[in-house]
Amino acid sequence: QAQLVESGGGLVQAGGSLRLSCAASGIIFGINVMGWYRQAPGKQRELVANIASGSSNTNYADSVKGRFTISRDGAKNTVYLQMNSLKPEDTAVYYCRAQGRYSYWGQGTQVTVSS
Repeated sequence: QAQLVESGGGLVQAGGSLRLSCAASGIIFGINVMGWYRQAPGKQRELVANIASGSSNTNYADSVKGRFTISRDGAKNTVYLQMNSLKPEDTAVYYCRAQGRYSYWGQGTQVTVSS
């Protein structure tokens, strides 16, 4: 059974840091891209960052460039999101996504940044 398990969310003050992790398991047909999305109340889900399998190709939303870093451990099928200099507008539920033959989503982890 395919599963994405996220961890690392929480409450932090503005300017602080958090590190999200997402471990994929049970995905038989392989993963090409892993990434993080977020959805704030009343807003659409948006891409935060993603990273391609077997390469260093990354893609970031303009709003997080220079503050967030995505990385991946291919052997563990795990993707990380290091979030620095957090702002209140980063508050959202963060979702992990794995894309291959099919698309898989995690259950989401809440990130709250207080001003």
